[in-house]
Amino acid sequence: MEAFVRPQARRTLLDKRFDYLALVPAAAAICYPLLLNAFHAIVSTQSVSPLPLAIASATFILIVAFVVPLLGMALACRPTSNPGSRRLAYASVVSPTLYVFLGVVQALVKSPIPDEVVWCAIWLAVAIWSQSAGDPIASAMSAVGYWRVVHGVTAAVLCLYVVFHLTNHLFGLIGPDAHAAVMKIGRLVYRSAVGEPLLVVAMLFQIGTGLFLAWRWSAAVHDFQRTYQVASGAYLSLFILGHMNSVFVYARSFLGIPTDWNFAIGAPTGLIQDAWNIRLLPHYALGAFFVLSHLASGLRVALIAHGVDQRNADRLWHVCVAMSAIVAAAIIAGMCGVRIGVLAS
Repeated sequence: MEAFVRPQARRTLLDKRFDYLALVPAAAAICYPLLLNAFHAIVSTQSVSPLPLAIASATFILIVAFVVPLLGMALACRPTSNPGSRRLAYASVVSPTLYVFLGVVQALVKSPIPDEVVWCAIWLAVAIWSQSAGDPIASAMSAVGYWRVVHGVTAAVLCLYVVFHLTNHLFGLIGPDAHAAVMKIGRLVYRSAVGEPLLVVAMLFQIGTGLFLAWRWSAAVHDFQRTYQVASGAYLSLFILGHMNSVFVYARSFLGIPTDWNFAIGAPTGLIQDAWNIRLLPHYALGAFFVLSHLASGLRVALIAHGVDQRNADRLWHVCVAMSAIVAAAIIAGMCGVRIGVLAS
């Protein structure tokens, strides 16, 4: 009998050891600010002509920072995760935008506690919660059909603003003046007495329904496509909420400054050279990437529901994701000082 008990005991120990993988998203999220600090430490010591090794090291560190949300997305697909661990993985996907949100809130309340300390405390609390959460899969998957449709319809309407807003940012590749000229035209609509309140209400509705759907769907394991849709939607919900907080509360009310190109790029120091502003780079890049690819995920679901062959829908989705990455990279390049005229010359 003892011979049969010992292997079983070993398997139990292995299972428990394997469960610690569920805490990796929290550990990665805790390391995220440290990676940005390391990037800034390297960049800030370089002169006008930085050393190749410093450029390579800084680039590698920044890439690792981008891996944090991608790692969370991958771990959310694990079939062996319990709902709490899976939601912890989804939560780590929003690390870049949540860290910006935290920094703005810290500034608003004039907190003397460093952002990194508060950040670690938050993720330790979330990690502990994830391991003590129940198993709500049965109840979490119900009552999403109606809200999914309404969420999708509202997103389709908001596409008009999203496309204009991202196109506006692409004009940053020409220069701040071109960006300002296009923005001035758009603000005639979305800054009007009617347009702005409607846009705010629509965005808040998207945030609420998006978080509701993400919470419901995150309880159960899904294939990569659905996991990506849930994760990108969760990121966008926090991104939009944080962006509205930065614009309406922090910039307009707290600082009383215009939310123009200089505000977006953290002038005069910019996104790269400033210790605080560097957190905006992944925040913006993933925001632009996820908003387009999330819309592509919704389009894929709609096409399949209307009889389009799944393989063709998947091919279209991959093309859209690649284009989303190109657009996001172009926007960030413009915000970091790259100009089309300079490249052409």
